[in-house]
Parts: sequence; C-alpha cells; structure tokens
Amino acid sequence: MKSIICCSAFSCALASGPALVQAADTLSYPVKAVRVIAPSSPGSGVDIVSRLVAQKLGANLGQQVVVENRAGAGGNLGAEVAAKAAPDGYTLFMATPSHAINPALYRKLNYDSIRDFAPVGLVMTGQYVLVAHPSLPAKSVKELVALARARPGQLNYASAGNGNATHLAGELLKSLARIDIVHVAYKGSGPALVDLISGQVHFMFPNLVNSLPHIASGRLRALAVTGAKRATAAPHIPTLIEAGVPGYTVMSWYGLLAPAGTPQAVVGRLNSELVKVLRSPDVKERLAGQGADPAEGTPEEFSAFLKEEIAKWGKVVKAANISAE
Repeated sequence: MKSIICCSAFSCALASGPALVQAADTLSYPVKAVRVIAPSSPGSGVDIVSRLVAQKLGANLGQQVVVENRAGAGGNLGAEVAAKAAPDGYTLFMATPSHAINPALYRKLNYDSIRDFAPVGLVMTGQYVLVAHPSLPAKSVKELVALARARPGQLNYASAGNGNATHLAGELLKSLARIDIVHVAYKGSGPALVDLISGQVHFMFPNLVNSLPHIASGRLRALAVTGAKRATAAPHIPTLIEAGVPGYTVMSWYGLLAPAGTPQAVVGRLNSELVKVLRSPDVKERLAGQGADPAEGTPEEFSAFLKEEIAKWGKVVKAANISAE
C-alpha cells in the first residue's frame, strides 16, 4: 500500500514539474534581453518612443531591452512576428492605431489583434490637428462644414496614405458632419504637408507637434485638435467637439502588447515597471517634446481601450468602403 502511495506522489511531482519550472522562470524574470518590435523604420515617431521606453524599462528590469524595427504592410509585418513569438515575456510589440484599423482594412490577416495578444499597457496618447491652407475661406470648423455643404465634392483633404489614421480622421469628419469631401492620399505625411502648405490641397489632419511651426508662421491655419480635450502643447486650439462636431475623437497612441499566453505575473511585472517609466520626469519631458502625454494604466484598461478603437474604426472603414487590398 505504501509503494502505491509513493508511486502516486512521484507521478504527481512529475506532472507538476513543468508548472513548477514555469513558476520559477516567472519569479526570476527577466534572465536575458527583452526585445520590443516597432512596426516602423528607424527614426519614426513610434521608433523614437519605443527606444525611449526600452532604455528606461531595461534599467528597471535589470536586463537590456532592445528595439527591433519590422516595418512593412501597414504595421502587419511587425504584429505578425510578435503574435507568433514565444509567450515568455521576452518579445513585446509597440502597437499603434494601425493595430486597431487593420482588422477592418485588410480582408485577411495572419493574426488576430485581440486574440493573439496580451495587453501590457498604454504608453502614450497624442493628437492630430485639423489644419487648412490660409486661402480656404473658413476660419473655424463650423465655417469649414458650411463651405463643404455649399460645395459638395469640391473640397479635398490630404492624408499620409490610404487607410492611415490621418485618412480615417477625415472620413470620421465626413460621416459625423455629413459632408461630401474628397480624399487625396500621399506616400507619407511629409509630401502631404508640402502640398497643403503650397495650396495644392485644402486641409489635412497631421500630427500636432509637426504642424505647430507651420501654424505659428501662418502657413497653415489651425481649426481644431482631434482629442476629447485640448492638447497640452496647444491649449489655445479648440477640440472638434467644442468646435461643433459632437462625438469626434481621434487619438494617436502607442501601447505595449505581449504574445497571448504570456504569464500574468510577467505581464503584471512589465506593467508595473512601465508605469514607473512613464511617471519619471525626464520621460514626461521627452514625450511632451513629441506632443504626447504619458498614459499609465492597467492591462485591463488598455485591453478595453483597444477593443473600443477596433470597433470604432471598423465602423468608419466599412461605411467608407475602404480597403488596403
């Protein structure tokens, strides 16, 4: 009878072995370098923020955190690599608004934006700004809407590319304000801004910070920012909601995701250290220089935010019949 009991206990120990090893690994995490996949080329906004966070996060974790650039396919390439990585906390993904837009924009993705990821935390939020060429006879959003209604199909707006957040910002205005405006897609925000400043197009929704010098010089006229509240970097510019478009909010944002199945203890540790990073004065100052605000929060809050973004942009993409393919 004793031998049976001993044998049973030995079997139980063997069965629990992998779980005990995983628990031990979790407690000692991290024991090697962590990589953050940035779905963009070096020097881009998401790359700059990823490297800032990686440097500070590495110091907190006691291990090097390196940024790996995986640009291509509107952010899908980097997301797919991250989704298929081992769920051990050593691969993270810096998600952008494209992560919420792409499920509706592409007919087929090799990953699921929700199912294949474990949210760690929102990193930052920023705003776009509705700017018009000074020659356009509209000095406010209300005047722009009135002008668009008086000239259906005659006003156009530039974007950084088809399906880009700057494109969908215009489509959301088109839908909520019930106006007929024409989209002009460019290969990046730089060429679009050049043509807007020269008067080749009427208005655009570029990044706020990149636009402030042109607004200050009078080469562009700022009509409204796209957030739910006024931007810290430009408190004198009203929001689109204040300017007469109820329900209008479009945010630029970055957030850290891990592959689905990453142990909750590891996700919790990463979130805790990320919050510490975002609370540090030098990080706040650096983000402010990018026109962004740190967005500390829990994994659950980031998960809810991401689901809301996917639902919102899914409706806009469907209503506008936009496709990246």
